[in-house]
Amino acid sequence: MNDDAVVAPFALPGPASDRETATGWARWRSTRHAFVPAPRLAAGEYGKLGPRRRGLYDLHRAATHANLTFQETPMGAAVSRVMWSRLQSNALKHHPTTRAGLMITGGGYQGKTETACEVAAAFEDQWLDLHQQVNPHTVPGTRDLWATVAYVQTPVTATPKSVCEAILDFYGAPHVKRTLAQLVAAVRTSLYEHCTKVLILDDVSRLRMHREADRDALDLLRSLMSMHVTLVLIGVGIPQSGLLGDGASGRWALPPQSGDEQATQTQRRFDLVELGPFRYDSPTQIAAWATHLAGVETQLRLLRAAPGMLTDGTMPEYLFRRTGGVVGLLERLIEDGCAHAIDTSAERLDIDLLDGVDINLGAVPGRDRTAAEIPNVPPRTPADTGRTRPRTRRNTVFDDKGTPNASPGSA
Repeated sequence: MNDDAVVAPFALPGPASDRETATGWARWRSTRHAFVPAPRLAAGEYGKLGPRRRGLYDLHRAATHANLTFQETPMGAAVSRVMWSRLQSNALKHHPTTRAGLMITGGGYQGKTETACEVAAAFEDQWLDLHQQVNPHTVPGTRDLWATVAYVQTPVTATPKSVCEAILDFYGAPHVKRTLAQLVAAVRTSLYEHCTKVLILDDVSRLRMHREADRDALDLLRSLMSMHVTLVLIGVGIPQSGLLGDGASGRWALPPQSGDEQATQTQRRFDLVELGPFRYDSPTQIAAWATHLAGVETQLRLLRAAPGMLTDGTMPEYLFRRTGGVVGLLERLIEDGCAHAIDTSAERLDIDLLDGVDINLGAVPGRDRTAAEIPNVPPRTPADTGRTRPRTRRNTVFDDKGTPNASPGSA
């Protein structure tokens, strides 16, 4: 076959799309599905390539394994439906009422951020198309600035001022040496002038409700909801964080009681949805896990990969045991496993090969381990490490050993 047809055009990573700026978000939104995976080659076709083409193909499939397509899970689909309905409903409201918000909770590495960002990006695509790419708030003769979605990371040490500054950083607005009142006014102006409909605040579980500054920051966010913006808060363990009960009583699920109106202000304005891991407790859940693995398998570019490589035999159970059903841990294990398979010329994934791959999250930049943003990796069992389990000796105390031989000289 023609060598030129083997290496599809692909680009090495350029400047990272920083979703925490309006420009970076727009770049990510417009290019999020642009990556072209490596073509499939059989071992025989690969062997006919010259050294340079082979090296380029190896680089391309390494990029493919490092950029696995984000797959929607049944849990993510449920969250997406709720979020899409909320965004669309709020955006179409004409009444000057406070827009209800959304809280997305779940463990680390379970796809909360990617799910929310994908829904928000799809909503923005539709919203821009409805307005023919023209900001309805634009003043004639001025620059057309439009940011339908604003994505902001909660500062590790959150205060009303630091939250305002993080939001203004997204828009590139100045905020040096400003009072809190000036910062709040600048945030409101930015939200309006950029026609922002969705404000996503990630890692909101960094807010500690026992700290007065953090409670003030949450009050600030609630006040922004009166700007006709849908506030989407994402965090780990939100029900346990005190966010839904303002940290006062922790009663996030109870109905309002007399004299407890203040503690229910957040409950009344937010819906809570959970994005959890896969389960392995019923045939339906096991089938969903196998379907997800099949989707991952179709993306892999290993020369000796056979159909059912990730779904046949005990492999689904093994992968679940190694990852706990957490999609982020599965992605890490598969990515590192593919790199190991290529390096060792195994060119396929099996239990023996994956036994030699550790899931080591280490110190992930931008992640706060104290806020449970980095999950605990399931402990490896002897079967997972390639070591055989120690054989258990059978108790022989009660075995019938037969009639003992007569001693010499006995009658």
